[in-house]
Amino acid sequence: MRSAPRPPILLTWLVVPLLLLTAAANRAADSRPHVLFITMDDMSCDSVGVYGCKLAGTTPNMDRLAQQSLRFNHAYSQVGNCMPTRNVIASGRYPHNNRVEGFYEVKNPGYPTFSDLMQAGGYFTGIRGKVAHSTPYSPYPGWNIVLDTLPDGTTADTKNVASYYASTQQGIALAKKAGRPFCLNINISDPHKPFWNEDHRPELNRPSRVFTADEVVVPGFLPDDRAVREELALYYSSVRRGDDCLGEVLRALHESGEEARTVIIFLSDHGMPLPFAKTQLYFHSTRTPWMFRWPGVTRPGTVDDQHLVSFVDLLPTVLEMVGLPAPSGLDGRSFAPVLRGERQSNREFVVTEYNENSGGNRHPMRSIITKDFAYIFNPWSNGERVMATATKGTVTYRRMQALAKTDSKVAARLLFFDRRVTEEMYNYAADADALENLIGQPAYSAERDRLTRQLEGWMVKTGDPMLAVFQARRDPRALALYMDKVEREAAERKGQKSPKAKSGPKRRANVPDLE
Repeated sequence: MRSAPRPPILLTWLVVPLLLLTAAANRAADSRPHVLFITMDDMSCDSVGVYGCKLAGTTPNMDRLAQQSLRFNHAYSQVGNCMPTRNVIASGRYPHNNRVEGFYEVKNPGYPTFSDLMQAGGYFTGIRGKVAHSTPYSPYPGWNIVLDTLPDGTTADTKNVASYYASTQQGIALAKKAGRPFCLNINISDPHKPFWNEDHRPELNRPSRVFTADEVVVPGFLPDDRAVREELALYYSSVRRGDDCLGEVLRALHESGEEARTVIIFLSDHGMPLPFAKTQLYFHSTRTPWMFRWPGVTRPGTVDDQHLVSFVDLLPTVLEMVGLPAPSGLDGRSFAPVLRGERQSNREFVVTEYNENSGGNRHPMRSIITKDFAYIFNPWSNGERVMATATKGTVTYRRMQALAKTDSKVAARLLFFDRRVTEEMYNYAADADALENLIGQPAYSAERDRLTRQLEGWMVKTGDPMLAVFQARRDPRALALYMDKVEREAAERKGQKSPKAKSGPKRRANVPDLE
């Protein structure tokens, strides 16, 4: 267990409002709920039983939690990779506004984060896992405790089920000792790679159930091949181990006696770490299994099939739930009224974005998603540029490369995955796997125009720096100039071009080159 260091002086933009928040919070601390915020790492929404998983038995604990919660059918992460999307959660701002577009530190963000606001509001804040990915820089002062060291002094194994019980138990006990309600962010590592048994040590951190290649159902966006099935079996076994970890977190909460007073928020940061999911903006990239258990407010076992919500909305929602004011400058909007069973207007679409991977490679994308359709803009795609992504290190991607030599369908999918096209459009209601690009079909031109108008309006409203290139999206020269600019800036940030290098955020030295 290690305490997070604090800076000697709070930034002036934070001092007065946080003192006011603390004073107000101390008066009402006894009546406010605890907050237990739990995330899974790299888990697709449809890997969860209640979200329609075709493989039985993957998530018994998640399914039980769903029966106690309100869950959203149309919830999305903002980004298809870890650090940028977790900083959307922390800031309530889109990546182009919180400046964490990739895997680098932003030392002076100029805004308070989730942990700052909860801590200043009288909460005891703790985090387990994904610590360096969950704030604009690290170590970060917003955490009262970092739970990556277990009570016995050993470093927590991110894949060890029992350790999550110990961490949660410890965080609750420390908050009780401090006399404050707790706000714990427990980030479960699974099913992020490495999957269970990838190192051929099946006895190590074995999940409660192991799935076989013959059992799994291959997603429609991947080829049905034995090697792919074997990797998927390891993935689903890791999903089950992550579910085991969730069970231990919930057991610690139950044994604490604080369950009836605790808000539980559960989600996955983005989709599975395989091609066409992680690091992309497709349906299976950003749709998340989002559950809220708010004692006395949400109705157990209910499903919201009406509203579209996304991670940028989480911060203002939680602040409203616990009675703390939201800071100015947020892009997100509270959906606490929806949790109370009310209808909320202007939730017909969400926008997701991608900018940069953990290696600093820029492949900017934007997607607007409605209940039925999605439009994707890829200014980087010019027929030659190849996307760099963590999922190319998978068995599945390498197997696709091998199959492509003799299978024309796989070859076409592989080519599309690598190079893409500037504009894509899909009918997710009929084609969730995004297999048929409708962008050039006259029957869908009205829907395409509606989506692009809405996306342009969002770009104007949020100050998206991609607005100009989006407006010039049919001009290859404009696209090339834009990509020259962002690739040059990324290279300068990585120190590859020093003479004209701009001062700016630096890549985190303590973050591994993994997404």
